[in-house]
Amino acid sequence: MSSIKYTPLPPEIVEKLRTNGRDAHGNPPEHFISDGDGLPCRHCLNFIAQGEPYLVLSYKPFSTSQPYAEQGPIFLHANKCDSFDASQSRPPILSENGAILIRGYTDEERIIYGTGQIIAKHDLEKSAAALFDRAEVAFIHVRSATNNCFQFRVDRTPS
Repeated sequence: MSSIKYTPLPPEIVEKLRTNGRDAHGNPPEHFISDGDGLPCRHCLNFIAQGEPYLVLSYKPFSTSQPYAEQGPIFLHANKCDSFDASQSRPPILSENGAILIRGYTDEERIIYGTGQIIAKHDLEKSAAALFDRAEVAFIHVRSATNNCFQFRVDRTPS
C-alpha cells in the first residue's frame, strides 16, 4: 500500500495571488471577511476563522490547458498563513465530518475514469492508498463533494 502526501497550493502561487496577481480568468481576487462558516484555505489547509479577511478567486490546479483541466472557485487567507506542513498527520480541513470527492489523474493530467468517488473524510488515506495501487494514478485531487471545488492534491510518497 502506498503512503500519501497532502499537497496544498504552492507558496509562490499564493503569494502572487495575494499581491495583485490574477486568477485563472485574469481577474483580481475578490476580498471578503469570513463569517466563520467553514471556508477552507487552500494554502494552510485550515478553516478561515470568523472575522478574518479572505480571497475568492478562480483557480486551475493543472499546468496544462486541455479538456480535463478544470478550474473553479477557491478560498485563501488574504493575509499570510503558513503552507500546510506535510509532516502533519492530516490537514485540519479534514477534521469535520462530511464527505469529499476524490479523483485520480495520469501524469498527463487526464482524469482516469472509474477513480472518482465520494467518500467520508476519515476514509481519505485508505481510499487514496487504494487508488495509488493502480500504476496509472499519478496524483489525486480532493474536491468538495457538494460543490466540486478543488481542495488540495494528494501525491504518492516515494517508497
